[in-house]
Amino acid sequence: MELGQARMKWKEKIRLRWRGGMSLVLAASFALITACGPSTAGGPTNSGSAASGADSASKGPVEIEFWYGLGGKLGDNMKEKIDAFNKSQSEVIVKGIVQADYTETERKLQAAIASKKVPAAVLSSNIEWAHKGYYAPMDEMIAADQSFNKEDFVETFLKQGQVDGKQYFLPMYGTTQIMYYRKDALKQHGIDPASLTTWEALADAAAKMSKRENGQTTFYGWEPMWGSDNMIDAVLSKGGKILSDDGKTVMIDSPEWIETWDLFSKWIHEDKIMGIHSGGQGWEYWYKTIDDVMKNKAAGYTGSSGDQGDLDFNVVAAMEQPGWEGIGQGKPVASALMAGIPAEASPEQQKAAYKWLTYFSKTSNTASWSMNTGYIAVRKSAQEDPDFKKFSEKNPQIKIPLQQASHASAPFQDPTGGKINDALKDAADQVQINKVPAEQALKEAKEKAQKELDRIK
Repeated sequence: MELGQARMKWKEKIRLRWRGGMSLVLAASFALITACGPSTAGGPTNSGSAASGADSASKGPVEIEFWYGLGGKLGDNMKEKIDAFNKSQSEVIVKGIVQADYTETERKLQAAIASKKVPAAVLSSNIEWAHKGYYAPMDEMIAADQSFNKEDFVETFLKQGQVDGKQYFLPMYGTTQIMYYRKDALKQHGIDPASLTTWEALADAAAKMSKRENGQTTFYGWEPMWGSDNMIDAVLSKGGKILSDDGKTVMIDSPEWIETWDLFSKWIHEDKIMGIHSGGQGWEYWYKTIDDVMKNKAAGYTGSSGDQGDLDFNVVAAMEQPGWEGIGQGKPVASALMAGIPAEASPEQQKAAYKWLTYFSKTSNTASWSMNTGYIAVRKSAQEDPDFKKFSEKNPQIKIPLQQASHASAPFQDPTGGKINDALKDAADQVQINKVPAEQALKEAKEKAQKELDRIK
């Protein structure tokens, strides 16, 4: 596995990652401003927009922009894939435009759609926007592509990109949040990682490993990742639901939700055995969490399967998310990170974008992406790729996301266009940062979410 320069210390890696990531963003932004003039509606302009793409075929390769919100090693890997694609053929040139994160990508895309100056491909998906016609369906291109092989895609991932029976998004890679722990920390306290199959057991282990000096925690037994996702995973593992089976009632104030979020609050604020980083720019909070573990300030953390390319597995190991006592194994969400083609892109650019996106998902490419990042390959055949099989024998952590995905929950499709998810994010901040009791935060979130749901029913 690529782990950056072999002997670079973690502190230097974090500093270089952020400096390099910001340089890419600034460079991309400067190039767009100087080449295209001020951006309409505040978003980057597209040098290959529908207005300029009509006669691109007569001028040689079709040049398209691909927007993606990946930093650090993930961003490096994406750039390598783009470069490899550009060298592999002469019909399309992909210009990668780096955004700070997934959220900024969607925000910039919204501005670009309003100005009708869009990228041809974007690592983002929004079901509501597909309903509104902001994305182009790919069915005709798929039907004309004899090499597509629909049956080889992981079914749940491909289905996540379908809206009203049409394929609007293609999965680029799958993800699920798993657990990473310092092998030395568990060994020092005689803790067998195989015994950490429940959140209760993990909390007990975190209490043993935590260290306090002068009333302050100097070493955390665990660090959950900031945001609602990790705590939602834990609720789903306890049997909680976001909506009722008929889809008419928001269920986020049920006992499963309140009990679970109260426990996280207790571990963070009262017991102080679990720490959490919040805020910052882009993925800053994420890398600070990783940094704590790698700098021996925490025993472990809950993060993405895609963190594997940034970790040193001489120091850490991976395991699945735990379940709950008396209930069973965990059922965290496994989902696909998908890419779409904005409808405002010209027909030539749409075809070029499709060529790029399907190249990325070729068996050898999705397998190498998985090996280099830890994300889940989107094609079944990737598991039989000779390089992947050889790699997984030496790097067993690559199998953990796949094992967890086999009993994972499907991602929630928010029927309100994101309003329920927004309410959950706000509630998570109240619990994780502001110490608001879980019941209060969740009941307030339910009221907001239910009003939004009632408007569309």
